[in-house]
Amino acid sequence: MIEPAVGIELASILVVVVPILAAVIPIAFGRLSEWVGVGTALAATAVQAVLAGVLAWTTLSDGEEIVTEIGGYGPSQGGIALVVDGMSALVVALIGVAGLAVAVASLDDRRRDTFYSLYLLLVAGLAGVCVTGDVFNLYVFLEISGLAAYALIASDGTGRSALAALKYLIMGTVGASLYLIGVGYAYVSTGYLNMRDLAPALAEAGYTDPLVLAAFAFVAAGLAIKIALFPVHTWQPDAYTTAPDRVTALIAALVSTTAAYALARLSLTVFTVEFFAANPVVQQVLLAVAATSVVAGSLLAVLQSRVKRMLAYSSVSQFGLVVVGIALLEGPALVGAVVHLIGHAIVKGGLFLGVAAFAGAYGVTTVEEYDGLGERAPYASAAFAVLALALVGVPPTVGFVGKLYVAIGAVEAGAWPLVAVIVASTVLTLGYVLRLLERIYFTDPAPDRAARAAADGGPGGGSEGGPVGLSGRPVSRRRSAGRAIVAVTVAAAIAAVVLGFAGAGIESLLEPTVSTLLDN
Repeated sequence: MIEPAVGIELASILVVVVPILAAVIPIAFGRLSEWVGVGTALAATAVQAVLAGVLAWTTLSDGEEIVTEIGGYGPSQGGIALVVDGMSALVVALIGVAGLAVAVASLDDRRRDTFYSLYLLLVAGLAGVCVTGDVFNLYVFLEISGLAAYALIASDGTGRSALAALKYLIMGTVGASLYLIGVGYAYVSTGYLNMRDLAPALAEAGYTDPLVLAAFAFVAAGLAIKIALFPVHTWQPDAYTTAPDRVTALIAALVSTTAAYALARLSLTVFTVEFFAANPVVQQVLLAVAATSVVAGSLLAVLQSRVKRMLAYSSVSQFGLVVVGIALLEGPALVGAVVHLIGHAIVKGGLFLGVAAFAGAYGVTTVEEYDGLGERAPYASAAFAVLALALVGVPPTVGFVGKLYVAIGAVEAGAWPLVAVIVASTVLTLGYVLRLLERIYFTDPAPDRAARAAADGGPGGGSEGGPVGLSGRPVSRRRSAGRAIVAVTVAAAIAAVVLGFAGAGIESLLEPTVSTLLDN
């Protein structure tokens, strides 16, 4: 454990406090200019990203964790502890960078003041989940981020988005309630809420004690809903499909990612590997649920025609793979889970921004309407193709690195059925990705679907007759995709490839943190 210097101690606090305080500005001063909201979001997320980068550099270079007691009061004195290690610092850095990237993409689609206040509360709550050292405060931050996410999904102002937000609210409330019940059982069993105190106290209470087992069961069930594992994933497709495009990109990149991080943190830091050794059936159930999610999500994605919905179901599969990596309790598998967690956020966020770029320029929403986009929107299409291949796990992308390490962990554990699940899911993912790429690059657009060029360099087009897509909506009378959203999509594609080449370096950076987590 690092005794934090004042600067590092302050950084671990400010990654949460800065966006919370900044959230007041759009509401208070948004009427002065349409740029106040987006400008505040850009500034706050940029500061958060820098602070998170400092934390990541410090923890990964030292292989230790930073513990900050706010106000100098320890948990036994009623104080709040913040704990940052390599894994949490990486996820907080991801939150800052993704929040900044989506804010940049929003320059082409500025919204009302309250939107950016909710946006900042979301990234603040997600960062809080990652740095808190207390299981009850983790619940508080889950609720802050959840409430902001529900409101952002409904911010489109349509009946469909309101219904999707309501469904998400109901499911999210159930998930949070289950988690809180689990926390209650842990507290009754031990008398502690601080994670560092809970771990030895749970061991002392006995890992086979019914209260301890109930605590894990409720915590895991609640977080499974937040992650959107099959079969408690039903909120996710509607939420992703009906939310404003940039909201979908942010939520897809970060919300389930942070919930999966919370599952890893509690499983390995609070309950520890010894809990699973004492209760092997718990590990088997967790692996079974995760493996089912991997296959079911891929199968459901194959059946979709709406691209947003297809990508939503693919997230069910991809997060199933992350949970497989966590539940295997093997070093390579956990490295793969963390890499896949980070990589999926970049890839899926970029894909949803690409979908937004296509929809903004051409009004296309289904696979069939993607005909000829490679010619009409070459830059966005190329970035989308790279990101889609990363989703499959084609080398040298980050998707390949994450899947490879999880598969290696499964082999080392002798879990050959899980290897088969990973291979089957990859084949299914390749199937629906090839459908998209075939439409984009190898199918000419129908004459009545020829649209004018996007802002990323496609040839001009359009027709006076008002071309329409398969959905019956005009596709040539819409504004072009903004340069900002195309630029961020391209940046995500580049990041997916760069991180793929850096796979070995990422493993060496994560090795000390992973070893510490598995040795608890």
